Amino acid sequence: MSKCRAEAAAGAAGILLRYLQEQNRPYSAQDVFGNLQREHGLGKAVVVKTLEQLAQQGKIKEKMYGKQKIYFADQDQFDMVSDADLQGLDGKIVTLTAKVQSLQQSCRYMEAELKELSSALTTPEMQKEIQELKKECAGYSERLKNIKAATNHVTPEEKEQVYRERQKYCKEWRKRKRMATELSDAILEGYPKSKKQFFEEVGIETDEDYNVTLPDP
Repeated sequence: MSKCRAEAAAGAAGILLRYLQEQNRPYSAQDVFGNLQREHGLGKAVVVKTLEQLAQQGKIKEKMYGKQKIYFADQDQFDMVSDADLQGLDGKIVTLTAKVQSLQQSCRYMEAELKELSSALTTPEMQKEIQELKKECAGYSERLKNIKAATNHVTPEEKEQVYRERQKYCKEWRKRKRMATELSDAILEGYPKSKKQFFEEVGIETDEDYNVTLPDP
């Protein structure tokens, strides 16, 4: 092994040993590679080989779980922890967990507020919108003023009269159309040609020829 490769291997061993001791929890070689690759740029083959060497040297422990090897720090190097210490750590975990949840809730509130502010109008945009609304209101006010000043208003009585006459004429329209249809149908029973030819010879023009339809009642 060259001097550079030996130094690189020694550096990887130090990094992995320190990591397992600081974390003090079991990891697979894949876990260690994934957690340290970005920060230290260690290749997977280097991680696997170095962990095996550290286990062989007795600096870390190795166990098989199924087909996977798990590595963790040698627990003999750590001081014994009393029940009181464990209870104290459990209390800290509860306190920190509650703090994390509170901070996460605050973050959600601030994210929602940021989203709302991001979608809101800026001060110049709002000023422009106000000016446009004022201009629009002025236009409506002018139109209302002209309407009130006009002398050709239709009274409610006149409007009602127009509707009554419309209904009367539409009723007469339907009546006459029905009569014309019944008459033409009676003639066509003995007519040797088609209905279209009959209308052309007689000179009858229908509503349909001009795309005219009766208004709804």
